[in-house]
Amino acid sequence: MRGRATGVRTKGRDTPWLDDSAGRVMRPYTASGGRTRPGVALDLLSLVTATGVRPRVPLGAEHMLALRLCAGAAAVTVAEVAGQLRLPAVVVKVLLSDLMEHGAVMAQAPRFPGGGSFAADDRSLLRAVLDGLHKRL
Repeated sequence: MRGRATGVRTKGRDTPWLDDSAGRVMRPYTASGGRTRPGVALDLLSLVTATGVRPRVPLGAEHMLALRLCAGAAAVTVAEVAGQLRLPAVVVKVLLSDLMEHGAVMAQAPRFPGGGSFAADDRSLLRAVLDGLHKRL
């Protein structure tokens, strides 16, 4: 017996359609038109904010949901948008890239302690993470 398709609510906003028993009704890559490469390079930790500009061309429902998430907070990461929309990060990067090209959102590269970018051998940061984990366990 098939379940009924319902919109899942996330903080008062609809997310992509899910079927109660079967799961997602549409394939995630349908939201990005099958594209897997964003036009703008985005990191999972890039901070995305809405600019207040409305796209002049009609975009898909997932685009508008992503835009609402970006407008609902001072800044959200690409990873947070992906989690809220329940879509793969690569799909969300394409959606956000589309919104950036229309001027609806802007993104900033992630900022790491001490400035610059994260290096795998940054011992002070890794030590702080390890100490925090030890305190929690």
